[in-house]
Amino acid sequence: MQFQYIYEKTAGQQLKYFLKEQGISKGLLAKIKFQGGQIAVNGRIENVLYQLKAQDVVQITIPDEGEHETVLLDETPIDIVYEDAHLLVVNKPANVASIPAQYHPNGTMANRVKAYYKRQNYANQVIHVVTRLDRDTSGLMVFAKHGFAHAKLDVQLRNKQFVKRYQALVTGEIAQLQNHALIDLPIARDYDSLLKRKIDDSGKQAKTEYWLEKQNQELALVDIQLHTGRTHQIRVHFAAIGCPLRGDELYGGLVDETMNRQALHCYELQFTHPFTQEALHFTQALPQDMADLAQTIK
Repeated sequence: MQFQYIYEKTAGQQLKYFLKEQGISKGLLAKIKFQGGQIAVNGRIENVLYQLKAQDVVQITIPDEGEHETVLLDETPIDIVYEDAHLLVVNKPANVASIPAQYHPNGTMANRVKAYYKRQNYANQVIHVVTRLDRDTSGLMVFAKHGFAHAKLDVQLRNKQFVKRYQALVTGEIAQLQNHALIDLPIARDYDSLLKRKIDDSGKQAKTEYWLEKQNQELALVDIQLHTGRTHQIRVHFAAIGCPLRGDELYGGLVDETMNRQALHCYELQFTHPFTQEALHFTQALPQDMADLAQTIK
């Protein structure tokens, strides 16, 4: 894969520092050097010590990534929301994990995406998960289609430049929900469980902002924006204020035949395309199980 830049500064600069400004790490430079890539300036191969001049054309060739041989193939079709040479945005169904685990090596979104890459005969078949969701959470997920894109999107995540919004159905003490509020409570591991998290002063800061959309005596639909990305953050925060998610048995939510998974859906993502700088905005309607339950709220 090739990327081209025009050096537009008037003062000279060493090529390696210019490449760093473009998000090319030392690790990626090593990959380019030792795995079949190349760096050229004005059509001539140069090393990173080259001194750039105004209007020099820099072309980077990054070697193909092949595939993760240990990631198994799952031929289940994926629901593609957006795709280009660098990104893949999909709508993940509930009851599907994001990535394989030791005792569940197949059946995840990563397995399904790899099979899709294989069917398309893409040169890059390594799976780069940018945003993941819990197994029982539905909604939008972002995959980078090569390591350079993944690295640049990770910078946006660290700088909190990803907007992630969710809708959830909550139960419990819903009468005390405010029209708009920020839950700011630290989250830590619960060492009495392999899975659970808990509110604890020793934990990491976690912020969840919510807006109340509608409610009745038993159920409320809330719109949520994450400002941090802790494991189980939404589930832990709403359980902490007495309003666990419907279907979330782990954190005390009501489970029955109408909702047997946490009623949580990532419906909106906003971020900047790592190469075109285009503002990207994706939305995805509630899945049928949540939509049917939400309709019961008059």
